[in-house]
Amino acid sequence: MAFTDLNFLSRFIPLVIIIYLLSPRRLQPVVLLCSSIVFYSFGDLKFLPLLAGLCLVNYLFAQITIKAPSDDEEDGSATRYPATLAAIVAIDAGVLVIFKVIMVLTGAALPLGLSFYIFKMISFQADLYTGRIREKPSFIMMSTYFAMFFQITQGPIMRYRDKLFDYSKRRLSLVKLEQGLKYLIIGLAMKVLLADRLAILWNDATRIGFEGLSTPLAWLAAIGYSLELYLDFWGYSLMASGIGVMMGFDFVENFHHPYAAATVGEFYRRWHMTLTSWFRDYVYIPLGGSKKGRESTVLNILLVWLLTGFWHGGGVNFIIWGMILGFFIAFEKVCAARFFKDNPLAGHLYVLIVIPVTWSIFAIGNAADMQAFLLKLFPLTGKVSGANSSDFVYYLGQFFPYLAASVALCVPKVFDSIEKKREGAPKLAEAVILTVLLWISLYLANISDANPFMYFYF
Repeated sequence: MAFTDLNFLSRFIPLVIIIYLLSPRRLQPVVLLCSSIVFYSFGDLKFLPLLAGLCLVNYLFAQITIKAPSDDEEDGSATRYPATLAAIVAIDAGVLVIFKVIMVLTGAALPLGLSFYIFKMISFQADLYTGRIREKPSFIMMSTYFAMFFQITQGPIMRYRDKLFDYSKRRLSLVKLEQGLKYLIIGLAMKVLLADRLAILWNDATRIGFEGLSTPLAWLAAIGYSLELYLDFWGYSLMASGIGVMMGFDFVENFHHPYAAATVGEFYRRWHMTLTSWFRDYVYIPLGGSKKGRESTVLNILLVWLLTGFWHGGGVNFIIWGMILGFFIAFEKVCAARFFKDNPLAGHLYVLIVIPVTWSIFAIGNAADMQAFLLKLFPLTGKVSGANSSDFVYYLGQFFPYLAASVALCVPKVFDSIEKKREGAPKLAEAVILTVLLWISLYLANISDANPFMYFYF
């Protein structure tokens, strides 16, 4: 049951929200857990036992990972068990690696949400061990955190230590309900009205064959894919965060104008921010970060991006994508930090070239196709490649409205003007526009073939 499924939007969400809001606070986690089990059962029933089993194993390990301080321990000291932490992290990470290898060898799909809930489990155990989580949660609370239906498929990767279930600080209100609905509609419109339209451009480019593209069309396809991926995943993140806001959770910002960045490193600090911060906190910093000299910094960055590539998929293209980005980010940090600080315009142009090219590598799984496409982007002869250069004019005319709207949303001031007054309810004019967007999006979602969110596969 995808977020663009009419059954999800018109039946599941309204029913869950109504039951949740009418339930006593102490029962709301139970309602959320039960609804998450139902959601997961519709999406991937055969792997529900895997999720349940990992929840149980993590709960049992959590009982001994850290011994909570007693009342007479004024300094808050606690007995820690590093071997237990290492064992449960190895189990969680091992499950993810095994399924990734199976996916590479057989082409089988990953269990629904595996990459995301495994990372939640690892961060939960690490935060419990280091004392960032002060109290051992109940099995219900912990399982609800791992399995929350509006995050399990594609994140955002929230942290339990952020006191998600501190109901003393939660405020359910009509304003939050309206505000969450606003984000849900905007995210749905980004997906259905823009990302899915731009997907046709990339699909046409692959159907034509990369050898048959002109250089201008190859660049148009690369830019279109970059915008498609951005609006697809950003749209999902807004929908997920909107549902959370309606249920009383804080808004989770997963994207912050990445295409306004002046370096590749800054781009990924703004892109999929909860994943980036996860790798920073649980891999990069424990490895020593940038505190052990230049060589260690470079190695740590490359290792993080090698793991990031593998997390996205075991294909060679994902590994190449991760390592290329690692080299760019290491170069920026070690050799070019001053240049980009002093020349932000050059940095912006550099990002707008590097990112579409690397996303193309991310998208193309076949080595020969990847080589052919890169040669179209950068023809070695120095000539614009492709006999039919008019293909660019045709496709630009067909997709210009979607490209223009997508580029506009990449400009910080444009989206900020849409998103402003997060704490207030939409005004009448906004409400009318949102209603129209909702109905158009629902109509297109209904008449279109199923087109799942792109990160659904990771």
